[in-house]
Amino acid sequence: METDVAELFKRASRLPEKDRADLAGLLLESLEAERDPAVEEAWAKEIERRVAELDAGTVKTVPWKTVKANLLGRLRES
Repeated sequence: METDVAELFKRASRLPEKDRADLAGLLLESLEAERDPAVEEAWAKEIERRVAELDAGTVKTVPWKTVKANLLGRLRES
């Protein structure tokens, strides 16, 4: 028996936050056709660079609530 997307979403939304994040990541990965090793390496280097900046305190972080509000504001304007 096939479960429809709305029912899957309802069930998935009851999962703990970490499990929902893991599921979202797995679903996104399932959409990728082939992985390009050069792209994977470039992303790994970029992630290392950004983590190093965070650890060194050389970048200013923005709370998710602020980012979300800004994005929703942009959507309303367009």
